[in-house]
Amino acid sequence: MVTLASLWLPILVAAILVFGASYAIHMVLRYHRTDFRKIPAEDAAMDALRPFNLSPGDYHIPAGSPETMRDPAFIAKMKKGPVLTMTVFPSGPVQMGSRLAWWFVFCLVVSLFAAYLASRTLPAGAPYMGVFRFTSTVAFVGYVLANWPNTIWFNRAWQTNVKNTIDGLVYGLLTGGAFGWLWP
Repeated sequence: MVTLASLWLPILVAAILVFGASYAIHMVLRYHRTDFRKIPAEDAAMDALRPFNLSPGDYHIPAGSPETMRDPAFIAKMKKGPVLTMTVFPSGPVQMGSRLAWWFVFCLVVSLFAAYLASRTLPAGAPYMGVFRFTSTVAFVGYVLANWPNTIWFNRAWQTNVKNTIDGLVYGLLTGGAFGWLWP
């Protein structure tokens, strides 16, 4: 059996590779630039929401419980629209430093889970392709599958989710490559 401690290097290398690929995907390839659309009269919409002083968090309009969703008044609101789910961020400049740090921590966590499962399944000296196949599958699951419920339940654009799935495939393959290369 392989110890988790002996996998510190592939965990770190995989996280660094995924972090770098993520940078390239978002800053060089830029195909995620169309993930969010601009609403018409953006300034007017922002001015209309500002007096509510919404704290950062997730909101749904109209909001209701399963019981109120059968209420004719609620149904009328749904028909009248707009119906939306929105996330409110803190006002001010985007704090990319902390977001990038948390993204790297997430990359480490996905690599740690891939390492843990592989260490319990694969022996020391396992062939590259066996390690690659196993760890890239685990990493793919970690990077991708949690996104799909956002499309299913919250109408996140399918094309955005497909792009995220392609990203996750790249991240999974990089993770598998790092583990296959550095497997003890």
